[in-house]
Amino acid sequence: MAAAAGVVAAVVLALAAVAASASAAAAGGATYEVRWEVGYMTVAPLGVSQKVIAINNQFPGPLLNVTTNWNARVNVQNNLDEPLLLTWDGIQMRMNSWQDGVTGTNCPIPPGWNWTYQFQLKDQIGSFFYFPSLGLQRTAGGYGPVTVNNRAVVPVPFDQPDGDITLFVGDWYTKSHTELRGMLDDGKDLGIPDGILINAKGPYRYDTTLVPEGLQYEIVGVEPGKTYRFRVHNVGTSTSLNFRIQNHNMLLVEAGGTYTNQQNYSNLDIHVGQSYSFLVTMDQNASTDYYIVASPRFVSSEARWHDVNGVAILQYSNSKGSASGPLPDAPNDFYDKYYSVNQARSIRMNTSSGAARPNPQGSFRYGSINITQTFVLKNESPLRIDGKRRRTINRVSYSPPETPLRLADLHNLTGVYKTDFPTMPSDAPARSSSSVLNASYKGFLEIVFQNNETDVQTYHLDGYSFFVVGMDYGEWTPNSRGSYNRWDAVSRSTTQVFPGGWTAVLVSLDNVGIWNLRAENLDNWYNGQEVYVKVADPLGYNVTEMIAPDNTLYCGRLEDLQKPQIHPISDRSSGHALARWSTRLLTAVSLIVTAVICS
Repeated sequence: MAAAAGVVAAVVLALAAVAASASAAAAGGATYEVRWEVGYMTVAPLGVSQKVIAINNQFPGPLLNVTTNWNARVNVQNNLDEPLLLTWDGIQMRMNSWQDGVTGTNCPIPPGWNWTYQFQLKDQIGSFFYFPSLGLQRTAGGYGPVTVNNRAVVPVPFDQPDGDITLFVGDWYTKSHTELRGMLDDGKDLGIPDGILINAKGPYRYDTTLVPEGLQYEIVGVEPGKTYRFRVHNVGTSTSLNFRIQNHNMLLVEAGGTYTNQQNYSNLDIHVGQSYSFLVTMDQNASTDYYIVASPRFVSSEARWHDVNGVAILQYSNSKGSASGPLPDAPNDFYDKYYSVNQARSIRMNTSSGAARPNPQGSFRYGSINITQTFVLKNESPLRIDGKRRRTINRVSYSPPETPLRLADLHNLTGVYKTDFPTMPSDAPARSSSSVLNASYKGFLEIVFQNNETDVQTYHLDGYSFFVVGMDYGEWTPNSRGSYNRWDAVSRSTTQVFPGGWTAVLVSLDNVGIWNLRAENLDNWYNGQEVYVKVADPLGYNVTEMIAPDNTLYCGRLEDLQKPQIHPISDRSSGHALARWSTRLLTAVSLIVTAVICS
C-alpha cells in the first residue's frame, strides 16, 4: 500500500509540475484585448441600399492581429435585433470548445447583451477569419480577418514582404439575410447571386453594359518593385471563385495555416471558406492599372453567371492610366473540373519549414500512423423530410436542440442528442435528428467526403486541421487509399469535394471537445448539412479539457441557471482560466490520492 501511495504521489507531483508550468506559460503570455460592437449599417455595394452587419462600424470587420500562443479576449456587444454567435474559422480552440461560437457548444448572445470570448492561439500560424454563425448572418457580413504571426524564434520561410494586404471575396445577394432565410424555409433555392464583392465593395466598371455607374470598388495601392503578401479569403455563400491578378504571378506560400511549397500560379480556385496567402511582386510597367478578379467556378451554363464578376484594381503609385479592356482569362473551360482538381493536388506542405514551432512541419509523420476509425460521409440532392426540403449527410439532416450539446454533457442532461449518427452511407429513410458522431480520443481518424451533388461542396471541421490526402472523381472505395499522399499533404480545416467525387482527410484526435463538422456552403449548412464530432477523454471532462468559463451563457433546458447580464468586462484572461483549471485538476488528483492511501 505504501508503494502504491508513493507511486500515486509521484504522479501528483509530476502533474503539479506540468500544471504549474502550463499556468505560468499562459499567465506570462501576451494578451490581446479588444471590444467589438456588432450592429447594422446601411451600404449599397451593388447600388441597392441594404443593411449589413458591421463591427465597430466597419465592414469587413477589424483585424485580430495576434502571434502564436497569445491569449485573445474579445468582448462582443450584440447590438443586433437577434441573437449572435461569432465563430473563428480555422482557430482550433485547443481543449476549449467553450469558445467555438456555434450552437453545439454555446448559447447565443441575446440582443443587447455582451459576452467575452477568451482563448489562446495555441500552436498556430496563418490566415483565418471570423464570422457570425447563426441563421445565414454571414450573408449580411459580420466577418473579418484573423492573422496569427510567427513567434520571433521561428523564421518565416520567405523574406519579409513590403506590405500585407487582406482581400475578402465572396458572392453577394441584395436581399437581406432574413429574406434569404425565408426563401430556404419555403423550400426555394437562393438562385444566382447579384454580384461578387471584394472587400465588401462592388466591381470596377470593366464593362459599361454590365456594371452600373457609381459603384465603389476596391483599389489596392502598391509601389513598383515591392513584394506584398496577399491574404485571400472566400467568405461567400456558396460559390467557388477563381482568383487572379492581371499580368502578375502569385507565389503561393500558405494555405489555411500551413506553409506550402512555394510555386507560382496565374490563377487559383478558392472555394467557400478557404484562405490562402500569396506573395506578389510588382514587376510590371505602370502604363495602366491592373485588374484583380474573382469569377465564379463550377456553376451552371446559364448566361447570367458570365456577367457576375468581382473586380478590384491594382494601382501602382506611378500608374499612367485606368485599367481597360477584357478581364484576364479564367481557366479555359467554364466548367473545367480536371484543371481544378489537378491544381488542388499540386498544393503541398512545405515539410522543411517550421511554423508554430521550430521543428519542421513534416516532422509529424502522419502517413505512417495506423487509421483507427473511418467515417464515410455522403451528401446528396435535397430530400423531403417531414414536408421540408432539407440537406443531409448519410441521409441525416441535423436539427439543433435548444440546449447546446456540450452544456448538456456538463450538466448530465439526457435526451438532448443521440450518438446514433451513421458512420457509413446507407439507403435508410431520411430523417432529421440531433445526432452526433462519436470519435475516439487519441485515435487517428479517416474521413471520406462523398459528394453526389452537381455542385462543389466544401467541408470544415472546427477544433482541428486535417491532412487532405486524396481527392478524385467517382465513388471512394478502400482501394482508393493506394492513391493517398502520405508525405506532404497540406494540413487545413476546410476542403473542397468536387461534383460526383470524393475527398479523404486524416485527423489526429488530440483535442477534447464537441466539434462542428459542417458544409461551408451557407445554404446547405442552414438546411441541415452538418454534424458534431464528440471527442471525449475517457478520464472524464474537465480533466484534459479546460473548465467551463465563469461567463457561460445558459439556454434551453438550462435557462434557469442564467444570471442577469453584467456588462463590465472581466479582467480575467485565458491564462487565469488555465490556472483555475490546473488548480482544480490538482485538487481532484489529490482527493484520489487521499482515497487510495486511506483505503
